[in-house]
Amino acid sequence: MSSALLSGVTGGTSVGCHRRAPRPFAPHAPRAARAAAAAPLPATRAAPRRARAPPPAAAAEAGAAGEAAAAAPAPAAGGRMTYRPNSYSELVADAAAAVLAALEAGLTRMEVEFPPIPTNIDAYKGSSDLWIDSNVQLALAGAKLIAASGRRVHVVLPDLGEYARSYKIFKSSLEALGGAVTLGHLKEASAKSGGFDPLNSFQSLFAGGAPDPAPAGAAADVFLVTNVSCVEVPNLEAYCQTVAKGKAFATWNLELDSLRGDLGLLGLPPKDVHYRFLSSIRPVFFLRPRDYSKSVSVAPFIVNYSGALFREFPGPWQVMLKQDSGVYACIAEDVVRYNLGEVKEELMAAMGLNTEEVGSMAAFLRRGYKTSTWFEDDAALEQSKEWRM
Repeated sequence: MSSALLSGVTGGTSVGCHRRAPRPFAPHAPRAARAAAAAPLPATRAAPRRARAPPPAAAAEAGAAGEAAAAAPAPAAGGRMTYRPNSYSELVADAAAAVLAALEAGLTRMEVEFPPIPTNIDAYKGSSDLWIDSNVQLALAGAKLIAASGRRVHVVLPDLGEYARSYKIFKSSLEALGGAVTLGHLKEASAKSGGFDPLNSFQSLFAGGAPDPAPAGAAADVFLVTNVSCVEVPNLEAYCQTVAKGKAFATWNLELDSLRGDLGLLGLPPKDVHYRFLSSIRPVFFLRPRDYSKSVSVAPFIVNYSGALFREFPGPWQVMLKQDSGVYACIAEDVVRYNLGEVKEELMAAMGLNTEEVGSMAAFLRRGYKTSTWFEDDAALEQSKEWRM
């Protein structure tokens, strides 16, 4: 696979850096308060890496969050200054190393997220088979690295149909790993609980000789879950309760933010799934590239810029600006996750594009009324803050 993760045009930027002590979690301040506190950096684009000012929080929420932060493993002094994986092998190795570090720290619910194919295609566009097969291939590569630590790893797919197909494609690779890495599917949970699943029974007729994955799932130490859609998230929760049973699992390129955004829509699981379950999954390796553009009154009139939200456990959350060379350079960091609106503001400030007067109509029209999602705003309803840490 190509090593390019994202194509974009940015101005050449030289970014210095400084780090600060981490702060305990507090819910994000309202958009107006954040905008009032924001100040554009000089247009030289040579601003040092900076950290957000701590947003205000209610005393009760801050107290509870402080206890949660005290119990959580402390992040490293700082994250990467720059990041540019030269290949997908390096990217998977970094993700596996972050998972191993999280396992050593005692985490049991983890998220790994990075672009699995070297284009702007996502799970909702292009060839679904390309997306599915790339995720399985990368998950098996990551599982192999995790298994090198002596742990047995079970790569879990949504249903028996995908399991049978992937087993047929990757059978030789699985046999070469000698049982240290195995394949399975979420329907193992219904079989274990004694329930009857008509679809699973029908798909079993076309399993093509794929072995029963239940024994391998019962013997596994770590689970990597991939290719799960929004409608299958409750099955993932049931799997964690009946098969994993407190063992460590990591979601692998599930695009959890996209799945969260679909919750509550007609025919899909309710938002409570996030409050109850998805909020408990901590991102341990997260690379989410984004492309933006802004119109200006002088040539070239349209400025394109790219960046990414990045996190590598145990380091902090980082906003990375993409350079002309393709290197991502850190411009801001925090122990608390940035929402997408904040990521864009940090990138604009570093590029010298945050030129509208704070509180002006032009600033309002550019930012819009809403700069965050419902799951970023509903901190009070979450049973866990892990997904923000």
